[in-house]
Amino acid sequence: MPVWLSPHRIDFPPAHLADEEGLLAAGGDLSTARLLNAYRHGTFPWYDETTVPLWWCPDPRFVLFPNRLKVSQSMKQVLRRGEFTFTHNQAFAEVIAACAGIKRPGQHGTWITEEVELAYNQLHKLGYAHSYEAWKEGKLAGGFYGIRMGNFFFGESMFSRVSNASKAVFITFVKQFEAEGGELIDCQVETPHLASLGAEMMGREEFLEMIADLKVSGK
Repeated sequence: MPVWLSPHRIDFPPAHLADEEGLLAAGGDLSTARLLNAYRHGTFPWYDETTVPLWWCPDPRFVLFPNRLKVSQSMKQVLRRGEFTFTHNQAFAEVIAACAGIKRPGQHGTWITEEVELAYNQLHKLGYAHSYEAWKEGKLAGGFYGIRMGNFFFGESMFSRVSNASKAVFITFVKQFEAEGGELIDCQVETPHLASLGAEMMGREEFLEMIADLKVSGK
């Protein structure tokens, strides 16, 4: 059973109290202070409009070390051809809205509710939430968003309207992130899309040790 969060406190229970699926806590809100504290402790919200906020800290964790990025020959050709142009934080609201609206196999509805959009748009205004965009012929072709704290990036969601757009912008981001000293990208849970790019499993304890000294600083 998840721990019920107090509406008056933003702390989270120890990660080892999470159930087998990684569900740690329920309740609370999506205030900026609570969200930032969640990420600092390796926890993230994931729920839909039918439930209260649910907070997760899975074991193992799906992560990507920037220096272990895998780029296929076909993606190298896509990047060489310059099919897309890339930007950073030029269309955050549009990116998160697209992530919410994109249809995904086996998924009904979306966990990116209006409440989530409002909360992360606020985090973006404060410098914590970032979007990365791929454009083709002047139109938004794909992108993703997440939270950056120092040399760690906590990925939230991505979308693609044009084939290879999300992969292309993600690869471009990872290379730049590594050049800036980025240490780890949290992908949360396993997906074939990110596995093909080199993401791998890491034990929760090791993951939490890596981010133990995380400082809250939007960049």
